[in-house]
Amino acid sequence: MNTDAHGCSPARADKNVGDTAGRNACATSMQPFRAVVVVLLMTVIPHALAGTIVGNVHAEGKAGAADDPSCGKYDGNRQLKLAERVDYAAFHDFVVYLEGPVGTNWPAPAKPAQVVTRRVMQKDANFNPHVLPVLVGTTVEWPNEDEILHNVFSFSETKPFDLGLYKSPKIETVTFDRPGRVDIFCSIHARMSCIVLVRDNPFFATTNARGNYRIADVPPGTYKLRAWHERLPSQVKEITVPETGEVKVDFTLGVRNLPGPGR
Repeated sequence: MNTDAHGCSPARADKNVGDTAGRNACATSMQPFRAVVVVLLMTVIPHALAGTIVGNVHAEGKAGAADDPSCGKYDGNRQLKLAERVDYAAFHDFVVYLEGPVGTNWPAPAKPAQVVTRRVMQKDANFNPHVLPVLVGTTVEWPNEDEILHNVFSFSETKPFDLGLYKSPKIETVTFDRPGRVDIFCSIHARMSCIVLVRDNPFFATTNARGNYRIADVPPGTYKLRAWHERLPSQVKEITVPETGEVKVDFTLGVRNLPGPGR
């Protein structure tokens, strides 16, 4: 059998070259497949390793206030009889959220959120919803669906603005670029007010009519979870979110854990 200078036969050398070329061609053809696999893994894994936070939030008044005759007797004074008592069982607009940045910076949603003014008579003009939690960077539209002028404004340190006088079909917008609480009013109508809670991560939820909430796709870990209401002290609980499944966290908010007189 003939050999070359390196001791290899031409036939074997040709075979080795062919095998190498075949392996290179195969590796090249596999690259798009590998890229697809990597993309799929990057897409699937974060969602696979994520838990869900569920629970209920409700409010309670001071213990014993309803049973105290001196607190509950209003018949002797007409002004007191007309005074509206706080109905804690009817409280809604609770917001539950994870505190601080979680995992990474999250982009704002592409579709603007909306706070819509109801089409009612002037004395009943209102904002709906009354409380709107949004991710920092979100643009909120403020359409006026009444047949009267409104002037939406805020003097909040988080986001001061004045949209001026306008009504339909004009729609003004505000981009909330800093986290915090923004109290919003109408300069014309005394009862018109709402709150935008600007959060620095997307893991928040408002409660439904029964006080239940659900926060999905939360990365596993230990966090501080806060329940908030505009009229009550908020409450914070430390929780651990599992890699899969749910963790249940309930809250009862009330006027408690505050300094007493002279403190």
